[in-house]
Amino acid sequence: MKMEDKHKKLIEYCQGIYKKENGKELYDKYIGYIEKITPQDLVFIENEQLKMGMSASEMLTYVDKLINVFYKYLSKYPWERPKDGEFLYYLIKENNELVKRLEKFKPVIKDNASLNFKDKLSEFIEEIQLYNEHILKLENILFPYMEKKKEQFNGFKIMWALHDKIRFQIKELKRILKEPSYDKKEAIKILGKLYFGLYGLVQKQELILFPAATEVLNETDLNQMHIQSFDYEFSYIDKPKYPIQGHEKQEDANKGIFLATSTGNLTIEQIKAILDIVPLDMTLVDENDKVAYFSKPVDRLFPRSPAVIGRDVRNCHPPDSVHIVEDILLSFKSGKEEKAEFWIKLKGMFIYIQYFALRDKNGRYIGTLELSQEVSKIRELKGERRLLEWR
Repeated sequence: MKMEDKHKKLIEYCQGIYKKENGKELYDKYIGYIEKITPQDLVFIENEQLKMGMSASEMLTYVDKLINVFYKYLSKYPWERPKDGEFLYYLIKENNELVKRLEKFKPVIKDNASLNFKDKLSEFIEEIQLYNEHILKLENILFPYMEKKKEQFNGFKIMWALHDKIRFQIKELKRILKEPSYDKKEAIKILGKLYFGLYGLVQKQELILFPAATEVLNETDLNQMHIQSFDYEFSYIDKPKYPIQGHEKQEDANKGIFLATSTGNLTIEQIKAILDIVPLDMTLVDENDKVAYFSKPVDRLFPRSPAVIGRDVRNCHPPDSVHIVEDILLSFKSGKEEKAEFWIKLKGMFIYIQYFALRDKNGRYIGTLELSQEVSKIRELKGERRLLEWR
């Protein structure tokens, strides 16, 4: 069986499901291909459908039907489980702990007539929200590494769309629970969808994502990813021991190097110190739309990991907002715009976001700089505070 033929037939099957054709007839017609599906096959055909013009949101409407059909064969797929101390090992542990919490709360849902159900549900949602750290490690570490291995792994946009759906459901539940006379029926309805989404997400990771990852990532990749994971919290598990790494050689190599400008000279050490102390999230996207640099201030607003270096900036954003990113980049490249700005409220913060087109001395576009700053305190300033009053 040629790989091209296999993928073509599997795509035909998926499209038939999407168009709501007779499921049994489709299954009988394509069973010879379905029973030979692998995790990487599934990611490939998902990415091909995205390239055909389907959106991640559209694919979410029927992807669970596909997983139900493919489950029998994917669950038997042989793959090497990660060892204790590896990046994927801790992701699986986090999933196991999430499932334990979901199972533990089921009796509380059944007994929702109790007077303290609202309080218990609020506590549960706060606990479930901790799983977002796990999700961020997928989006900012694992996905970028895999995208660099094979173009087909751009298909994980569908999983990212599921992440955003889960985040929205949690946000909706928190909103409902804040209301004095909350709608219990609506809360339980959304909670059911959240349960379905979380169980499905764990299943997709362990049937598709993790097996595919073990086939394309090498030991160096996994070690680097594990180190980068310490920039995030560990959901429901104790923080592992940080691996010993040496950076002295790189730091020694930078000594004596400086940047000469018309207004003075800066050493590499000074430049790094400045970039890391300025209270701004800075991300540089080069002229080819690849992430080239990001700063690491003490209180970074949006998570970034070294894994994103070299990543297409489109893959750094949720699927539903990619078209806006593309519009900004096209406006900068054409010279139509030089700046874009936004401001949002997030987790009690007021964040000011700016995008600037970067150009060389001849006006040629060489990239985009993104700056994000928490400006709540600045907006509240009144009167004056003079230099002599700095303490």
